[in-house]
Amino acid sequence: MVRSFGIRRNEKIAVHCTVRGAKAEEIPEKVLKVREYELRKNNFSDTGNFGFGIQKHIYLGIKYDPSIGIYSLDFYVVLHRPGFSIADKKHRTGCVGVKHRISKEEAMHWF
Repeated sequence: MVRSFGIRRNEKIAVHCTVRGAKAEEIPEKVLKVREYELRKNNFSDTGNFGFGIQKHIYLGIKYDPSIGIYSLDFYVVLHRPGFSIADKKHRTGCVGVKHRISKEEAMHWF
C-alpha cells in the first residue's frame, strides 16, 4: 500500500511507458504479429497517429509474474517527420505547416 499515491492493497493500477529507439520498433512489431498486421480504420487518428490494444499475454522478453497477471496492453504510435520538433522547442517555437503534417490517409498508407 502506498499512502502518498492513494493506492490500496489489491487495487488495480495502470502504467504508462515511453519507448524509443530499436525497442520502439521491435515491441509493436511483435504485437502486430499477434493481430495479424491488421488494424481498423478507426484505429488511426486525424493527425496520423494510431493506437491498438491486446487483451492477452504475449511474450515480449519481459519477465512475467503469474500472480500479478496481465489484463491488457494498449499501444499508441506517434508518427513524425523531420522538423516536427519545432513545435516542441522552448525558444522560438513554430507551427508545423499544413502540408508537412501527417494525415490519416498517409499513416494508413505507411502502415
